[in-house]
Amino acid sequence: MLDFAVLGVFIPTFFFVSITPGMCMTLAMTLGMSIGVRRTMWMMIGELLGVAIVAVAAVAGVASIMLNYPTLFSVLKWLGAGYLVYIGISMWRAKATIKLGADSKLKVSRQALFSQGFITAIANPKGWAFMISLLPPFINIDYTIAPQLSMLVAIIMLSEFTCMMLYATGGKSLRLFLNQGDNIKWMNRIAGSLMVAVGMWLAVS
Repeated sequence: MLDFAVLGVFIPTFFFVSITPGMCMTLAMTLGMSIGVRRTMWMMIGELLGVAIVAVAAVAGVASIMLNYPTLFSVLKWLGAGYLVYIGISMWRAKATIKLGADSKLKVSRQALFSQGFITAIANPKGWAFMISLLPPFINIDYTIAPQLSMLVAIIMLSEFTCMMLYATGGKSLRLFLNQGDNIKWMNRIAGSLMVAVGMWLAVS
């Protein structure tokens, strides 16, 4: 199982990455304002399933390379570290605002909402690259991978669900708060700093 030191780094890192306004969070806010929080949860379920699949597939693939091709894994580790530092610097430099589409009062089926969330998570190449880069440093190959991965995925899903609920229920008040002053900029900078720190840790570990 993961030790408390690892969890102490992983939990705040992923939470700040999750809560930073992005595709899924903006989608949750848009749907929450237009069709209501309860129906928006169908999109959330699809998104959470997609994120879990991406996380498991990413770690399984990296673990296989780690065991069978250690030299290739070293290269992958450095590439992952570089990618995380790049993402962190990009988040520091970003000037983001929340831009919502027009409110829709049309009836949307549960299946359509579920599919929208699932496809948003699965078809996002940045999500795959992020998971491949972020998760392996928190996996100790000397111990059984399955329980470690289960714990990380559980934390990821809880963090994602919590943040999506905040966006879906926050509505216009949250939108105004995020667009006020430099609030989004500082959220990006906190998350970006954590990304750079994890990337440097991965490079020297």
